[in-house]
Amino acid sequence: MTKAAFFDLDRTLLPQASGTIFGKYLEEEGLTTGATKVPGAELMVSIYDLFGETRINMQIAQLAVKAAKGWSVQATERAAKKAVPDLLDAIPGYAKLLLEELRADGVKLVIASTSPVVLMQPLADALGFDDVIGTVWAHDGKEFIGETDGPFVWGTKKRDAVVDWAGEHGASLKNSYAYSDSYYDCPMLDVVGNPVAVNPDARLATVAALQGWEIRNFDAPPGVLKFLGREMQEWMRPFQRPELAPMAEWDVSGVENIPATGGAILAFNHRSYFDTAAMGILNGRVGRPCRFLGKAEMFDNPILGPIVKMAGGIRVDRGTGSGEPLDKAIEALTAGEMVALAPQGTIPRGEAFFDPVLVGRPGVARLAKATKVPVIPVALWGTELVWPRNQKAPSMDLRNRPRVSVTVGEPVSLNYRSENADTKRVMAAISALLPDEANTVRVPTPEELAKTYPPGHKVGQVAPGHPAASEEKAAKAKKSTGAKS
Repeated sequence: MTKAAFFDLDRTLLPQASGTIFGKYLEEEGLTTGATKVPGAELMVSIYDLFGETRINMQIAQLAVKAAKGWSVQATERAAKKAVPDLLDAIPGYAKLLLEELRADGVKLVIASTSPVVLMQPLADALGFDDVIGTVWAHDGKEFIGETDGPFVWGTKKRDAVVDWAGEHGASLKNSYAYSDSYYDCPMLDVVGNPVAVNPDARLATVAALQGWEIRNFDAPPGVLKFLGREMQEWMRPFQRPELAPMAEWDVSGVENIPATGGAILAFNHRSYFDTAAMGILNGRVGRPCRFLGKAEMFDNPILGPIVKMAGGIRVDRGTGSGEPLDKAIEALTAGEMVALAPQGTIPRGEAFFDPVLVGRPGVARLAKATKVPVIPVALWGTELVWPRNQKAPSMDLRNRPRVSVTVGEPVSLNYRSENADTKRVMAAISALLPDEANTVRVPTPEELAKTYPPGHKVGQVAPGHPAASEEKAAKAKKSTGAKS
């Protein structure tokens, strides 16, 4: 049987009430001026955006059909069409990705909202939806008559309309989906096999948790939850300040090179475990969420792991060679998010740590080619002075604080033809932002070399789990059997 996905509109498919956008163009058409405006409409929208659906604002919403008495049908349809570009711009990136996935899976897409069908239809057409369920305003062919043609589609009436639609179109509700933010849509959510609470109000969040329904937001990756409308990165931003990391003197510059909106890749060099703090300070200045690619060990840590996951981090298990991390990063970038990663993959060891030529892996080049978003180089310097690799914790000597610089450059010009060439361009752009001493060839001292290895590691020894470990093991096995290289 056919599968369908039923999407509520306001605070679900759209992050806020659509009434504000529709109202702009209804007024432009001369339909909502003066006494024709719905009483309390502006207040209703403000309360709705803050708290979601209530019985009071739904009672006020029912007045809209009476206020529309005498409106020209053609003028109303024109206003709805004019609103489409603004509505499309307001739809979060992850919602658009989900629609593409469902459509590719053969799922029928249906808007199921209390809003009037006459306003929603042009948006549904622009998004490629298969149908619209909503309140129908009756008219005489030229003007609306101030009554509904059928029920006011809300609560159990919306559920009934969904059930009827499924029956008429041969859709299996057991295999279908429903998405809504409102507690009053529980009847609709309960009738399908795959209910999803999107940006849920407090009561729906409680019901969803008790019922085991999926909870998500369309302006963040799956798994990233929000509290009072803000995700964890937003709550943490006030703490991402230099004065709250006093173990270093901070020099952050070039933040204006990072786009305020849209997909972007932050490519930074890796020098220390303290790089995470440095990028956090930068992210605090930027003021928008950033999805970091991190090693599996970080995600597997019982304390740090859950925090990184809730912040929308992307787990990278280098031992598997899986392409899943890049796929998730591409999704985030396509959804208009910012993604950060270190092209080097890990902190260089030994003499490689002091090599002026930075060597990167092709991940950044692949992401850039797939998404065509800007690649922003970020140069970190001095983080290893706060937390050398041979120490288990950062230095807290506040009397001798090293200077840590975070320098952001302009987008790197790439040709998207050669991963190797583009990777070199990215690494060269990072190098160009580093101080002169970083680009000077010199022989490190034994003490300096020791600081580039984990605690207890002997210089020349390959740590277990390191990519070179398997090569060393194979070489020893070959030597023990007398095999020739």
